[in-house]
Amino acid sequence: MSTIAKSFAEHAVVPDVVPVAPTALLKVTYPSGVEVEEGNELTPTQVKDEPAVSWDAEQDAVYTVAMTGPDVRNSEWQHWLVGNVPGSDVSKGDVLSAYVGAGPKPSTGLHRYVFLVYQQSDEIKFDEERLTNNSNDGRGNFSIAKFAEKYDLGNPVAGNFYKAQYDDYVPLLYKQLGI
Repeated sequence: MSTIAKSFAEHAVVPDVVPVAPTALLKVTYPSGVEVEEGNELTPTQVKDEPAVSWDAEQDAVYTVAMTGPDVRNSEWQHWLVGNVPGSDVSKGDVLSAYVGAGPKPSTGLHRYVFLVYQQSDEIKFDEERLTNNSNDGRGNFSIAKFAEKYDLGNPVAGNFYKAQYDDYVPLLYKQLGI
């Protein structure tokens, strides 16, 4: 069993989020200087800005990059979703959901935040509502597994995750989202 498969199983990302672990580790680095390391604990303050992500991408392929939070009232919350990413250049992808960092409620303990990359067979015309980073609307009751099934994305090719709990930044994030 690969290290990524082992960590995804140990932290129940498999089966809570996806049925099969990705085969490669996704490198996720935040502007604050912290890196995601298979379940390490980061703070909402450290992860408030969109991270840089990289993986061993085929330059002539297209990908979908997702970040989901599976620990919100027994459902997933869509934090970031970008489709039709050429190679590994997320900035040139189709932003379906603008990035929103971690925002666990007080006294709810550690929450998991999962990054996944799927290789698309071709460009996709996504019929999803485009979500901005200043509204909570449309982000709850998400399922990356159902999304992947809907668009025939198969299993994720790369992934990573971290955990976070409430800190002083969360009220500012809630204000930004109108919560």
